[in-house]
Amino acid sequence: MAEPKPRFRISKRGYDRFAVDDTLDRLTFERETLKNQLETYNKQMAEANEQLISIKTRYQSLLSELSVREKAADDIARLALKEANSVIASAQNNADSIVREALSTAKIVLVEIARISKEAKGIKKEMHDQLEALTKALDNFVIPVIPAISLVSDKDNDQDNAD
Repeated sequence: MAEPKPRFRISKRGYDRFAVDDTLDRLTFERETLKNQLETYNKQMAEANEQLISIKTRYQSLLSELSVREKAADDIARLALKEANSVIASAQNNADSIVREALSTAKIVLVEIARISKEAKGIKKEMHDQLEALTKALDNFVIPVIPAISLVSDKDNDQDNAD
C-alpha cells in the first residue's frame, strides 16, 4: 500500500513551505502512530508467546496425566476382566454342581417312582384277584327260595287271632 509521492507547488524560493510543513507533520504523525502500533503489536506478540509457552507446558502435563490415567484405566479393565472370568468360572462350577445334584435327585425320584409303580401293580393284581374271588363267591352264592307269600300271610293272621 504505497502512498503516492507528494507533489509540492513550486514558489519563488523553492517549494511551498506550508505544503511541505503540512506533509512533514502528517508523515511525522503517521510515523508515530505506526511506531505506537508496532510497540502494541510487539507487546501482544510477547504476551502471545508467553501464553503459547504456558499452553505448551500445560499440554505436556495433560499428556503425561492422560498417559497415567490411560494406564490406570487399562489396569482396571484388565483386573475387571480377570475378576469377571473368575466369577464366570465360579458360577460355571456352581452350575455344574447344581446340575449334578439335580440329576442325582431326579434319579432317586425315578427309582422311587419305579418302586411305587411296581408296588401299585402288585397291589392292583392282588385286588384284581380278590375281586375275581369275590365275584366267584357272589356267583356261587345261592339265594334260598322264599316261601309263597300267601302261606306267610295266613300264618300271620292265625297268630293275630290267637292273641
